[in-house]
Formats: sequence, structure tokens, C-alpha cells
Amino acid sequence: MIVKESCKNPVGLISAVKLEGTLILRYMKTIREGIPQGFNLYKGKIQNKSVVYIISGIGKTNASIGTMFLFEKFSPKLIINFGVGGAYPSSGLAIGDIAVAEKEIYGDEGVYLKDGFHPAEVTGIPLLVKAQKRYFNKFQLDKKLIKKAVSISRITHHVSRITVKSGPFLTVSTSTGTLKRAKELEKKFGTICENMEGASIAHICTLYGIPMVEIRGISNIVKDRNKKEWDVKLASENCQKAVIEFLKNYNL
Repeated sequence: MIVKESCKNPVGLISAVKLEGTLILRYMKTIREGIPQGFNLYKGKIQNKSVVYIISGIGKTNASIGTMFLFEKFSPKLIINFGVGGAYPSSGLAIGDIAVAEKEIYGDEGVYLKDGFHPAEVTGIPLLVKAQKRYFNKFQLDKKLIKKAVSISRITHHVSRITVKSGPFLTVSTSTGTLKRAKELEKKFGTICENMEGASIAHICTLYGIPMVEIRGISNIVKDRNKKEWDVKLASENCQKAVIEFLKNYNL
């Protein structure tokens, strides 16, 4: 069943998998569910704010399609991308902490030469041109919303005293599973958090001129891969609590 639009200019929520949205779904009121274009879509309210939540699937292509669907069907006034992510070794973040994106960076788009990877600028072909501005790998997010998201996340988790930090995020097609590669990436890009969707969502939000907030709970440290050390549930719950409080306390 395709859900028809019934709420005007809602807040659009997007995560890759349902596990990242279990608390959100529990908190939403008057949920209507549909499966348009193969996506799981939920509509309802959080603190009297109309929200549309889409679970896109993992990766840049799925996230792009899901975000485009939100824009074309619902004309959201804000996009919140949320879920879990990996913290780079020098980020100062630990499992369960919260990271807020200041900018999103494509980590794979570019050219690999003898001296290593070079971002898309080396091609001279931008990924997006808007209002005569050329965008390559980096997409800056709204600074006021970043500040608000960090502040609300800190208030939300002040009792548990988890760290909340903002910084650049890196979007990759292949998750990093070695410490060597993790150190290379954070040195190259100066990023604090790795994910697989954010840059494509930021790209489309920039295209449409709609602000975006990205909040992620840290499920693991990016190093030699050992999923026994991960805590996806804790990261997801901490992230969703921050997102819910952001929606409750911020007048959009």
C-alpha cells in the first residue's frame, strides 16, 4: 500500500534500518504505515509535530532514493538523518556516545593515483552545481541546527554523562575494518564518524535547499573489526533519545 500525503511540510526522518528507529516508532502517535517503492514508511506525530519516517536501507543509493521520495511526496521542512556509526580512533568518542555532523564528506568519490586517493576536485567535475556554487566531496550542514542538536543531546544525556561531539562525518561505500585504514581516513579527511548514507542525504538536501541534521550513536570504534566489541543497541537507543528530544524541544 502506498501512503498518500496527509500532512503538510512535516519533518522527514530517515535511517538505514529499523533497529535504528524502534524507540522513534514507539514514541510516534497516530502511526500510519505503508511500503511505497519497497521502503518502510511511517507517518505520525512527535510532540504535536508532524513527522514522516522512512527506513531506506543501507548505503548511498538507498538513502538517496529514500530522501528523494520524502521530498517529492511530502515536501519536508527539515530532514533528520539518524542511526549508528563508527567513531574514528582519534575522535575522543566511545561506544554509546553521540556524534553530530558539521559537514558530510564523500569518502570514495574521486581518483586513486600513485600517491593515493584524491577527492573529486582533481577531476574538475563537481557532484553538484547550485547557485553557481560547485560542490565536490563536502556538504556543510546548518550551523545553528548543529549547535542546537549538540546542546539538546547533552541535556538529554547529562545524567549518563556520555560525550556529545560535533565534527565532520565520512560516508563510505565499504565499511572500514582495519585500524590501519581507519587512521589513513581520519588523517586524510579529519573526520570523527564513519557511516554509509549521510553524504548522499546531505547532497540531496543541498539540492533542494532544505536543512538537514545528522545525529549518530557510536556503536563501535573504527579499527580491526570485532563485532563482539560493538554495542549497536546502546548506540541506537542513545541516538533516538537525542532525536526525540530535539523534536520535542526545538521549534521548527
